[in-house]
Amino acid sequence: MVSSHGLDDRAPVFVISVAAELSGMHPQTLRQYDRLGLVSPRRTRGRGRRYSTRDIERLREIQALSQEQGINLAGIKRILELQDQVSALHEQLDAVRENLGTMTPAQRRVFAADRDGEISALRRGERPRRRTTGSGSAMVVWRPTRRP
Repeated sequence: MVSSHGLDDRAPVFVISVAAELSGMHPQTLRQYDRLGLVSPRRTRGRGRRYSTRDIERLREIQALSQEQGINLAGIKRILELQDQVSALHEQLDAVRENLGTMTPAQRRVFAADRDGEISALRRGERPRRRTTGSGSAMVVWRPTRRP
């Protein structure tokens, strides 16, 4: 993602001391959160941690959940995992919407969607092709309802 400043918010640019300062935490706390999997900074060749703007935001969120809400680290980890799943689903939904936007109205009425969200337009009576990877698909017939 590119921020409003034109910078990639996933770019690993901050060393641990700067990340600690920006997040208002001690560097040892950042190391502990890394070990627990709450935040996953990138590593340099020398194994030094590099944090992104997104990592800093996540650290601030962890701190707020812990200090303001009283949630333990296991609970915070689960909350963050669920938030990540929701974000992934939103990205998948956006991709599906974008794909549907490129289809003609006739193509949008009959399509197959696999487990990865890949959409294939079908003609009436046509069955979706099976993938060799074992991922199944489902046929969906969409009939728009007419509004008065």
